Amino acid sequence: MSDGAGQGRGLAVPAGRAARFTRLGTLTAGVAGNMALNGLAQLGRGRRPSLRSLMLTPGNMRRVADELARMRGAAMKVGQLISMDTGEVLPPELAQIMARLRSDAHFMPPAQLKKVLNANWPGGWLRAFERFDVRPIAAASIGQVHRARLRDGRELAIKVQYPGVARSIDSDIANVGAIIRMSGLLPAGLELAPYLEDARKQLHEETDYLAEARHLARFAELLRDDAGFEVPAPHPEWTTRDILAMSFVEGIPIEDVAALPQATRNAVAGRLVDLLLRELLAFGLMQTDPNFANYRFDPAQGRIVLLDFGATRALDPRIAALYRRLLGAGLGGDLDALREVAGEIGFFGPDTAQAHRERILRMMGLAFDALRGAEDFDFAGTDLPRRMQEEGMVLAEEGFVPPTLPVDVLYLQRKIGGIFLLAARLGASLPVAEMLKAHLADGTCGNAPVR
Repeated sequence: MSDGAGQGRGLAVPAGRAARFTRLGTLTAGVAGNMALNGLAQLGRGRRPSLRSLMLTPGNMRRVADELARMRGAAMKVGQLISMDTGEVLPPELAQIMARLRSDAHFMPPAQLKKVLNANWPGGWLRAFERFDVRPIAAASIGQVHRARLRDGRELAIKVQYPGVARSIDSDIANVGAIIRMSGLLPAGLELAPYLEDARKQLHEETDYLAEARHLARFAELLRDDAGFEVPAPHPEWTTRDILAMSFVEGIPIEDVAALPQATRNAVAGRLVDLLLRELLAFGLMQTDPNFANYRFDPAQGRIVLLDFGATRALDPRIAALYRRLLGAGLGGDLDALREVAGEIGFFGPDTAQAHRERILRMMGLAFDALRGAEDFDFAGTDLPRRMQEEGMVLAEEGFVPPTLPVDVLYLQRKIGGIFLLAARLGASLPVAEMLKAHLADGTCGNAPVR
């Protein structure tokens, strides 16, 4: 085994339930202590402190982000989910606390890594490798990825799950939920439990690397005739529930495409929007994590490399059908149809005040008007996100409590928001309305590689 390139330092993952519970409990107590001290200080200066201002101190935000990054697993994953939230459930202030968790985590030191590999692979496994870099090329919430070369010349990317992550999901979710509630940033009346339960189920699925290998193979089949994408091939002989071995694929970070010519940026972003629509309207299967690190670009082949299929889920056909109706109504400017399908999806319920319903519909109208209003939609130049945020803030100030949405809707909204952010980062301009119309007609659009 050899050292690879990379930054950061090895830091052992707390593996036992008791150790992880103690760390989160200590974190919660520490944040609470900081809040109490800050509150006393403000009272001493004659100011009445608010719970929000006490929670959102730089020290508390740094403490929470650092500890969740150290623990990895479900604790860090929930933080990442919050940091990618696009405003449907949680307020933007809470996302600030977790924003640092979008970057790489600490990685396992070599001794802990070797212990995991020895537990999963047969004795003498190292003799099958010409090279195995102990320093990971990527480290995230549930596992870290290493580059290796077999003696037969095959280059592999090997994702190794952190020890104890799967066993700690339930307790981690409960404790992170306590931190979120303690923040005081949740809208009054919002029921967090269903979302935490869905996150718990999804995370249990994500820790099964055998299932992820099947998702890799399935997406490779779905995209078999699309030269614009490349999906790593799983290697079953080196894959277990805790280790995923796949072919190594060269590529640059997807954000680096922003430095390439406008035509390339448009083509890459267009292909990702196209894939999102195919997942929703044709495949019925979606990789729901839009983290930028899950996409790379191969300039030599002009292909987008798709990574990390742990968060893949089959979509409820009813939800997909409702979104098809929603898109059709919005593009057609049919307000009555839009109101009806928005209620069926669950964006508002029977108890939602009429004024709140109309504001939600107005937000949808803003989005569809922007898409219809230009031949090419400028993701970076639009003021749509700012206007939507302003409307959302008014809703929150008026006391709107979002109804409990189906989990597929949450993941869909998150994926749509993530692809929007990526297209904006690339400075892309696309004929989105025409793309939507084409997919609503047949759902079979595809893309050639960028040259």
